[in-house]
Amino acid sequence: MSRTAKISRQTAETQIELELNLDGEGKSEISTGVGFFDHMLELFTRHGCFDLKVKANGDLHVDQHHTVEDVGICLGQAIRQSIGDKKGIRRYGHFTLPMEETLCTTAVDLSGRYFLVFNAQFHSPKIGEFDSELVEDFWQSTAANALCNLHVNVFYSRNSHHVAEAIFKSAARALRMAVEHDPRMPGVPSTKGTLSE
Repeated sequence: MSRTAKISRQTAETQIELELNLDGEGKSEISTGVGFFDHMLELFTRHGCFDLKVKANGDLHVDQHHTVEDVGICLGQAIRQSIGDKKGIRRYGHFTLPMEETLCTTAVDLSGRYFLVFNAQFHSPKIGEFDSELVEDFWQSTAANALCNLHVNVFYSRNSHHVAEAIFKSAARALRMAVEHDPRMPGVPSTKGTLSE
């Protein structure tokens, strides 16, 4: 069964086409108009072993916020759609990733309920032309629309670029674990019998 999703979202602020394959090979075609954000999505795709295509046209003459947040909405919707009824997946995933002086742990539960804990300090307001605070906004909108419980904890760091990169890479590895098939769990991984309610 194909675990893929196509999301098309059109608003007055952004126009986004996104395709996700959970069982991909780490191939990406990313074009959002925000160079650093494209780089983070490429890292996410590669380390998650997903295939991801994103074409976003946003109101960048205002700022990058709408584009980054709305891509997060589309990615979250695509994750939720592509995992379907969640039968046979691991559900939980976690990864601790060192990025030079930065250490980050990300844990995810594809529970069908949204919660975000984001403990990360950025040491500069900008990473190049990218607003550092948009990293949290992206993961907030992704988790809210995937309906997952996501915890991001950066224990120590110095460089804001490294912080962002560690978060995207560890989140990708954690999500990769959570969506993997578990041969010992043929049904829905919950005593409730459903993760859709």
